[in-house]
Amino acid sequence: MDALLDRLNSQQQLAVAAPAGPTLVLAGPGSGKTRVLTYRIAYLISVFKVPAHNILAVTFTNKAAKQMGERMTKLIGPNSEGIWLGTFHAICGRILRREADLLPVTKNFVIFDTDDQQALMKEILRDNNLDEKLYKPASILAAISNAKNDLILPEAFPVQNFRDEQTKRLYALYQQRLVKNNAMDFDDMLVYTNQLFESYPVVRDTYGHKFEHILVDEFQDTNYSQYAILRNLARVHKNLYVVGDEDQSIYRWRGADYRNIERFKKDFKDAEVILLEQNYRSTQTILDSAVAVIDQNSNRTRKKLFTQAQTGEKIRLIVAEDDREEAQLVVSDIRDGIRARQNPSDFAIMYRTNAQSRLLEEAFRRECISYRLVGAQRFYGRKEVRDMIAFFRLIYNPLDEISLKRVINLPPRGIGDKTLQALAELAEKSGLSLGESLLDLNRPDNQVMLEVGRGGERLSRFAHMLSGWRKTAQDNSLSVLFDRIVSDTDYETYIQDKSEEGQDRWENVLELRAVVMEYETRGLQEFLEAMALVADQDTLPETLDAPTMLTLHAAKGLEFERVYIIGLDEMLLPHSRSCDDEEDLAEERRLLYVGITRAKKKLTLTRAQRRRSPYGTYEDTIASRFIKDLPSSLLKQDIYAQPRRNNFARENEYSRWESPSWLRNTTIPQDKPAKTKFKSGMQVRHSTYGRGVVKNSKLEYGDETVEVYFEGHGLKALIASMAKLDIL
Repeated sequence: MDALLDRLNSQQQLAVAAPAGPTLVLAGPGSGKTRVLTYRIAYLISVFKVPAHNILAVTFTNKAAKQMGERMTKLIGPNSEGIWLGTFHAICGRILRREADLLPVTKNFVIFDTDDQQALMKEILRDNNLDEKLYKPASILAAISNAKNDLILPEAFPVQNFRDEQTKRLYALYQQRLVKNNAMDFDDMLVYTNQLFESYPVVRDTYGHKFEHILVDEFQDTNYSQYAILRNLARVHKNLYVVGDEDQSIYRWRGADYRNIERFKKDFKDAEVILLEQNYRSTQTILDSAVAVIDQNSNRTRKKLFTQAQTGEKIRLIVAEDDREEAQLVVSDIRDGIRARQNPSDFAIMYRTNAQSRLLEEAFRRECISYRLVGAQRFYGRKEVRDMIAFFRLIYNPLDEISLKRVINLPPRGIGDKTLQALAELAEKSGLSLGESLLDLNRPDNQVMLEVGRGGERLSRFAHMLSGWRKTAQDNSLSVLFDRIVSDTDYETYIQDKSEEGQDRWENVLELRAVVMEYETRGLQEFLEAMALVADQDTLPETLDAPTMLTLHAAKGLEFERVYIIGLDEMLLPHSRSCDDEEDLAEERRLLYVGITRAKKKLTLTRAQRRRSPYGTYEDTIASRFIKDLPSSLLKQDIYAQPRRNNFARENEYSRWESPSWLRNTTIPQDKPAKTKFKSGMQVRHSTYGRGVVKNSKLEYGDETVEVYFEGHGLKALIASMAKLDIL
């Protein structure tokens, strides 16, 4: 073990060899926290002689768990076998299935994802004659999720107005329906685990005694419910070892609470605190820029990030005329880098919202450059993939009515709403679920056929298939079951319509079959749990040599040689939703900090003087307040647009930047002038602004931009193809 410690710096050695007891490791970005966690586990096994099965290690993503497991195997070989290693939800799922006798669901429960939750909530709203426009399912589910994160059950849901009363009622109905479906959502996995520990001290102490040492990665991203689980598990041995960084807490919107670090310090007053500040990823210039941004936040532990690497190039700041030019400048720069023999996968473009990727995608297509897009359309979110998983879920758990309703008429087999309603009425009368009533059709003495009318025969055929699949699942591998489902339903014919899109859909089904093959020996339960817990980063291809586009939220845990962060404008970064809330604004700053520290060698920040609105107009922008946090000595600024002198705020904004030593009033070469549809002096009408007069018109990147003066609204720049102007 001494030889292993020699591979670590002094602070890492302190962290790895820390004595037993509560330990808080505050690890700056790129400081080797995964290495520290891996070596700590090896140290526990090799030096403290802790059996692997008495160690619990919790990671933020499945991908991180897999990587840590592989590192452990390389480090100490078979001695690592038996460690409980996985995400919070994976660990809780394992405990809940073991203790299912104490739960309102059986051990065969399924996990409802976002789409399943939405479908269930819509069903509840319809049954209660509530308007989806007034009670949006996503909004109701968000309120329920927030309550669960704080361990607030339906009966304790706080009510301050009539809407809260309705939300409380819907929360209770939602939980009842989940139990009826023998299902739980992601938040339930944490809530039920907490309830087990609080209601059954024997269960809590059993796991508390078992896990002599508990290690947690990305501790700053835990929510209160997750922290409560950890606190309960650590009651016996008190060996809770957490690694995190409050400066990288960027998931507040889904319940993450960096204040858990303060809770940890309060609950474990004798905890040892160790700082990891040496960075092994970025240049010192990039680190200094990141620190300059994050130091504006309060309620944090200040860290001085340093590296032994070179100082590196200055941060490049690009100011474009508009958002389309911004995208083109970034992609052109990447094109030039690729032509200079740089690896395409070295480049990453990060942005605040998914919608910002569209113009970048167009620019990549114009340059004929392949790219990979993270998170916009997850593989496991595609319809054909979800269809096949729904078949598997129904086979595993016939009580899952959401999956049943998704596939019972897929491909279409004549089972409509009336037939389903008749089956539902019969199920209610007999006290059975839809799935149980359906399977009853296979009994020779069943009366369902008579009571559901003409659709009974079609239901019977599907019931026969479902019974056959369930028998196949018991006696055969997952791939055999997969193939039988596809064959019995003729699913390939259903989606393969000989078009390119149809071929893509079928290839996705085949790709899912390849995933199924990985679970051949592990069984249907593990396959379904893995499918439910998969995250965007887990689906990020690792071999595609192409520039990556992703949101700043999705960038956590990744690194690239060259990073572009676009859209540094007020109302975008920081986002408009955060500007009136101090905590939200602090998180926006942390989000930029995370983005900056993904860069290894070169960092480029961009903004645009104006951006297109969804209504076809251009809107002027103001530079992000975060730009002003960056010391001018670290910046190299390129302006591709002239300040707009008719805008006092903009003139003031640019006055501090205009210096002959760096100003490059470079213009982008334009195509030769082409004819425009709208001419100066024309009278036009717009659906929102009314009657106006055309002042100017020009072609930009294939679109005609028209400047029109509207009485009462002033001068507006409109995109002709979107604005639908009528010539009068």
